[in-house]
Amino acid sequence: MLLAQRKALVTGSSRGIGRAIAIALAREGADVAVHYRRQRAEAEAVQREIEALGRQALILEAELESREAVEEMFDAVGDAWGRLDIFVANAAASAFKPILELKPHHLERTYRLLVENFVFSVQKAVPLMEGRPGRILTVSGHGVHFTLPRYGNIAAAKGAVETLTRYLAQELGPRQITVNAIAPGVIATDSEAFYMGEKLAAFNAACERATPLGRVGRPEDVADVAVFLASDWSRFITGQVIVVDGGLTLTSGPFAEVLGR
Repeated sequence: MLLAQRKALVTGSSRGIGRAIAIALAREGADVAVHYRRQRAEAEAVQREIEALGRQALILEAELESREAVEEMFDAVGDAWGRLDIFVANAAASAFKPILELKPHHLERTYRLLVENFVFSVQKAVPLMEGRPGRILTVSGHGVHFTLPRYGNIAAAKGAVETLTRYLAQELGPRQITVNAIAPGVIATDSEAFYMGEKLAAFNAACERATPLGRVGRPEDVADVAVFLASDWSRFITGQVIVVDGGLTLTSGPFAEVLGR
């Protein structure tokens, strides 16, 4: 039980990668606050899985674009547990459009969620970590360092999160809080299906051909790395971006082949 008696909050944990991380943390002994925006039934399903593992699960509804909602979310964690050991900033949202087609509200929403309220979330999380080693994890992505079609908006915001990850690692190190990012490659999730649309099957087949390990990633592949980074085993790792992509970035990948330039 790598995370016995730890308290964790995972944003966007009703589905996809966030869900897998929440369950993986619970499997290793952590109590987990499950955050969702709209999918309460899915969040309750995650809660049941966590409780079946013998751990406590809080369900927290919050619109992360709202500073007030973020504050209420962390206050709820503080009221329930009085502390927080692990904060995973996983939630994201974007409009998948070419940069020349982006409207002001597309930019505002993505940057408010991924950058502005991430900073505020850390400001709320750190006081709950005082007096004990803390772990802050961010979720970046393949499109930060490699250009993907219609991905510029969220990639730029996640690039800012990677930079904040490094700066926070430096600033929070004296408090014994580590800050690291996970950069998934192609992972089979609802988000991938939404992004690819009718080209999903062809895209996954191309990824399998281009990936040295021969398959598309699963949410659990990312979750297991999150467990490591949340545990004492990673105590001397901070300010790093850990790529979880089966080796895809060792190649040019299938993106232009399937989606066009």
